[in-house]
Amino acid sequence: MTVYERAGGDDPRFVDRWDDGFGWLAHPDEEGRRASHAVRGDDGVWLVDPLDAPGLGDRIDALGSVAGVVVLSSYHTRDAEALADRYGVAVHLPRWLDRVGDRVDAPVERFERDFGDSGFRVRRFEPLSMWREAVAYRERDGTLIVPDLLGTGPGYVVGDERVGVALSHRLTPPRRVAALAPERILCGHGEGVFDDAAGALTDAISGARRRFPRALATQFGTNVRLLAAAMRE
Repeated sequence: MTVYERAGGDDPRFVDRWDDGFGWLAHPDEEGRRASHAVRGDDGVWLVDPLDAPGLGDRIDALGSVAGVVVLSSYHTRDAEALADRYGVAVHLPRWLDRVGDRVDAPVERFERDFGDSGFRVRRFEPLSMWREAVAYRERDGTLIVPDLLGTGPGYVVGDERVGVALSHRLTPPRRVAALAPERILCGHGEGVFDDAAGALTDAISGARRRFPRALATQFGTNVRLLAAAMRE
């Protein structure tokens, strides 16, 4: 199985649907299960960590006009440049998020805590010196976007977990996120969680350390492959 499919996909899977947004897996059969999202804010539609996909334009148009593209992880450049050019918008990056700006040839706008009038506020996480990400939360509707620290794809969940902490951080889980009470969790890898999302989040954080030995035994190889492929993003 290919970890991250680099060629253009022709059979995306559209997921995570709700009134103000949707998600898609541009390459649903890849091991990394990269997920992208379109989320409606007060100023238009925001494309979050997007990969391009056939049929995407019609679905975005049905949601509204595009306000911008936002990248929330050092390793999620993906197709940000192509989609920003297509819609004539800027790529928005947290001021402290490095790496991505050097990989896009498109207008870049930096922000501190809020991107546009999307309603989202981001929290800075720096799991490793070369890995920075912004976790975005919109309190008014409980939408939580976590690029890499949490996920539902291969390499994340064990046992009965519905969302899991990245293997590298099960011993030091992101407890600042646990204080939130999301209605939905949108992940950068895998489909989102919409059923009792707050309970799934609490279970993921509180059980991360306890389940570390099982995760290490079953997910180590997967995580090595994902990390090696991500370094080429």
